[in-house]
Amino acid sequence: MSGTVNTVLGPVAVDSLGKTLMHEHFFFGYAGHTGNTKYPIDRDEAIRVGIEVADKAKQHGVKTIVDATPNDSGRDPVLLKEIAERTGLHIIFSTGYYYEGEGAPAYFKFKQGLGTAEDELYELYMDEIQNGVGNTGLKPGVIKLGTGKDAITDYERMFFKVAARVQKETGISIITHTQEGTMGPEQAKLLVSEGADPNRILIGHMDGNTDIRYHLRTLEQGVYVGFDRFGLQGFVGAPMDKDRIGTLIGLIGLGYADQIMMAHDTVNCWLGKPPEWPKEMQKLITNWHVGNIFENIVPALREGGVTAEQIEQILVKNPNRIFGGSESLKARNKNKASGVR
Repeated sequence: MSGTVNTVLGPVAVDSLGKTLMHEHFFFGYAGHTGNTKYPIDRDEAIRVGIEVADKAKQHGVKTIVDATPNDSGRDPVLLKEIAERTGLHIIFSTGYYYEGEGAPAYFKFKQGLGTAEDELYELYMDEIQNGVGNTGLKPGVIKLGTGKDAITDYERMFFKVAARVQKETGISIITHTQEGTMGPEQAKLLVSEGADPNRILIGHMDGNTDIRYHLRTLEQGVYVGFDRFGLQGFVGAPMDKDRIGTLIGLIGLGYADQIMMAHDTVNCWLGKPPEWPKEMQKLITNWHVGNIFENIVPALREGGVTAEQIEQILVKNPNRIFGGSESLKARNKNKASGVR
């Protein structure tokens, strides 16, 4: 039988999640945005935008969105709850911290110096997962982790180690951020070596790298990989969508459709003063919205020979599996019958 996963409206049956986007941001702000007091959050506007995004996703058959915003980047489950209440969309939110280079590392680096950081972080994760965020009662459904370009710092490693421990004790799923197409295999190896269940791990932003060998080194560890920045092209190390599509078709052709998930990593409402994109960049991100996969990417995949069943595997069955739904049980039984781990 299917288990449940925490959403902003409480636990729901995993088998009811349906078509799922595994990595989006209804709103996001880089650490420090609250210091610009000229641009406080307009909560009514954030909700309006969130409802618009949710409705657009629903028009494409999406039933669930995982909001990957970490604790130090403007996470607000109360706002997400109102969006969910007003749209009927399942929204799963995160607990966790962003990677060192773009997060807010000073607090836990200070605690690292005192030798208390890991215990405090474990306490935080467990309290939010079991009791909810603050006094809201709202419980996260995933742990969010991240690493920077070309290295995993000691600060970032601490979060991975504690997350693996918490995952073993609670069964919560883990999603990650990789920077500019680097450190995917290393993230997977670190989490699995610390005892995390690879069937509950999604290594994110893997479409930042179009090297098939890079993907295979990650996939061979049994984790999922995210092609989850569709529409974000040409900067922060991001390839063009057409190149991502080629890599994705190649991996599906090699038999990895059951270890891939898709999303866009959209930021739909920027906290602080919104960025002013240069004109050339505006052109590159024209399709950076929650409809891109369904309007542009899926048709291109179909033209490349990807079947409707494989697309359903990626958008419906794999999210079901990472959260322990009935598809996960089917996969375990299949692997047991074939002698696979």
